[in-house]
Amino acid sequence: MITEPDEPIVASEHRSWLSWLVNQQTFWVSVAAVAAFVAMTLASDVFATQQNLFNVTRNFAFVAIIAVGMTAVIVTGGIDLSVGAVLVLSGMVIGMAMNDGMSIWLAVPLALGAALLVGAINGVLIAYVGVPSFVVTLGMLSIARSLAMVLSENRMVYEFGSDQPKLLWLGGGSIDLWLPGVDTVQIPNPVIILIAMTAVTAFAFRWVRWGRYLFAIGGNEKAATATGVPVKRVKVSVYMFCSLCAGIAGILEVGWLGTITTSLGQGMELSVIAASVIGGANLSGGVGTAFGAVVGAALIEVIRNSLILLGISTFWQGTFVGTFIIVAVLFDRLRARSSDE
Repeated sequence: MITEPDEPIVASEHRSWLSWLVNQQTFWVSVAAVAAFVAMTLASDVFATQQNLFNVTRNFAFVAIIAVGMTAVIVTGGIDLSVGAVLVLSGMVIGMAMNDGMSIWLAVPLALGAALLVGAINGVLIAYVGVPSFVVTLGMLSIARSLAMVLSENRMVYEFGSDQPKLLWLGGGSIDLWLPGVDTVQIPNPVIILIAMTAVTAFAFRWVRWGRYLFAIGGNEKAATATGVPVKRVKVSVYMFCSLCAGIAGILEVGWLGTITTSLGQGMELSVIAASVIGGANLSGGVGTAFGAVVGAALIEVIRNSLILLGISTFWQGTFVGTFIIVAVLFDRLRARSSDE
């Protein structure tokens, strides 16, 4: 028969695809997230309720949005420790601007512009001056948070002028989704924005020249330079993109909380980096996906929510997150060693 010679080829392709999937860290993190979800659904009557799931998805969206940008930075072999400070700076800019009577249509671009400026400074110092990304972004962490304190005189801002309802809806509102045979499902606005940003970033990673340049730089920067990749410009753009993601998350979080203080986003860098690394990004560069960053952020939030519902002190959250980071890195090292053999 004509089709018989093709059958072994189809079976081989299926095994090859399955083998590739099993070797992906993002796959196992997704399995872990689903397993944690099922376990908590069985262990708690509250976890799978619509209200709790609404809170879980909304809470992890802020970290996931920044993690998408952080993954792009890590793919190039860099790191950005200033994202939490950029978040509060962006939030403080839009908060103070609207508090002074500025329209939200002007305040949002102003806040995002401040975030992009921070990213541009980071990128220029790293790409053109040659300062290590760890040093630059660690210093910018202190600078950006200090500027937020100066801008607000270290006070809480909770009045955002006549456009306050629009800001509160942007970060705290939701869209109703009707599903056949199911009650109305509320999708938080930050989740909608996260989905859009993840889709665009994933497309850029896979199909846009900019995305291919990121992986080329992270894989071998000298080789990328030799082949004509504009390494310095791409590095500047990737730090601007990461800061833009932090700025967007800052605006959304202010809209959700209905207030802005200089403590917002403090220590958020750990969660963001953890989400990227747990999701499969390699700190050595050259590896990472936008979807993996989202899955990593989701797993962290499920763990945090589980600790609360089970009555376990949230102080344990750092232990779990740190353990996941170490396990994720060990998994990547073992996988690399086995492929070398």
